[in-house]
Amino acid sequence: MNKRESFSSRWGFICACIGSAVGMGNIWMFPTRVSLYGGGSFLIPYFIFVILIGSTGVIGEMSFGRAAKAGPIDAFGIACEKKGKRKVGEALGMIPVFGSLAMAIGYTVVMGWILRYAVGTFTGATLSPENVDEFGAAFGKMASAFGNNIWQILALVACMLILMLGVGSGIEKANKIMMPIFFALFVILGIYVGFQPGASEGYRYIFRVDPKAFADPATWIFALGQAFFSLSVAGNGTLIYGSYLSDEEDIPASAGRVALFDTIAAILAALVIIPAMATTGAQLDQGGPGLLFIFLPNLIKGMPGGWLIAIIFFVAVLLAGMTSLINLYEAPIATVQEKFKLGRVPACAFTGIVGVIVSLLIQGIVSDWMDVLSIYICPLGAGLAGIMFFWVCGKAFVEKQVNTGRETPFTKQYYTICKYFYVPVCFIVLILGIVLGGIG
Repeated sequence: MNKRESFSSRWGFICACIGSAVGMGNIWMFPTRVSLYGGGSFLIPYFIFVILIGSTGVIGEMSFGRAAKAGPIDAFGIACEKKGKRKVGEALGMIPVFGSLAMAIGYTVVMGWILRYAVGTFTGATLSPENVDEFGAAFGKMASAFGNNIWQILALVACMLILMLGVGSGIEKANKIMMPIFFALFVILGIYVGFQPGASEGYRYIFRVDPKAFADPATWIFALGQAFFSLSVAGNGTLIYGSYLSDEEDIPASAGRVALFDTIAAILAALVIIPAMATTGAQLDQGGPGLLFIFLPNLIKGMPGGWLIAIIFFVAVLLAGMTSLINLYEAPIATVQEKFKLGRVPACAFTGIVGVIVSLLIQGIVSDWMDVLSIYICPLGAGLAGIMFFWVCGKAFVEKQVNTGRETPFTKQYYTICKYFYVPVCFIVLILGIVLGGIG
């Protein structure tokens, strides 16, 4: 631990951040939200919130991480040290770290499902059920307690092998390969679906503007939740990736690119899934795992060349999920390295063992597990990181860190907007999630 690892290129860092942001929320939730909340009536507030959060919270977490050159525990500690309260900061920093580990463990279960389905598209097992009831039964069996042990372990082992290679040789290279392939595969799917009879109805459905939906507060609330969670502001993953950045990196520009490509990924998913549902006359009112593992495979099975479409789709989903899993495990791994002075391989092995044991035990309750994390821990972690950076560190520190690496200073309004708008928004997301049972 004499010299901190770093990303070797700007593109590698951007790919890694895009990979952390692009995940299941883009694929199994965004298209459903677009469908349920009026198409374009949802997209307009969603774009607004992406711009606001991308230009405030994402920049803030990247800058905070780079300033500290450490994970959340030491970053929070450094912030509070200015007030003589380093131990308090370190204790609070444990919240996003444990949140990241817990989210990674839950995501490991989901990745086990995805890996099994992706491999099954090649063997024929994924599309072997005859109807939606059989697809549902197959998924239910797999998602039960201890129903998918081997595939889950394999997914975690693959993730840890990448992480063991380090930041530059592992995280960066993996994302530079997987993210372009993901986008290419979804473009192919989008083109294919576009030529299917009835797809045009799906496009009209996506881009319509329904005044009633636009005026409904729920549209704005869930657009906020979708943007907030999709951009991965939680005080952990974005912060830890920022800690591997050099002082030459223009963080506001990088944050803008991350927000742009994350939005493109979400739109691509909507342009594939909603028109595909329209070809059968079905309404997309089912999100989450049910959409991905039951309804879409049943739909794909009936398409011309369905086996090939299934391969492309689930390989793309696997890539998106793996890049997110890598990011989620990185914060706890870096913390183990920093606090116990371990090398990268032992830190990955230790974290991987914890991940294997706990993820196997929670298979039957993973949905509730993830709900607790998304409702309580993620927005709390983001809010705490915001308080530390914007309220505790102060204006001079924030402006210096955000402008490091830039040719021209970022807007002078940045600090004020973040302190009095972004930080309260984090806690508004927390409160709304508690009241509504989750908005992410």
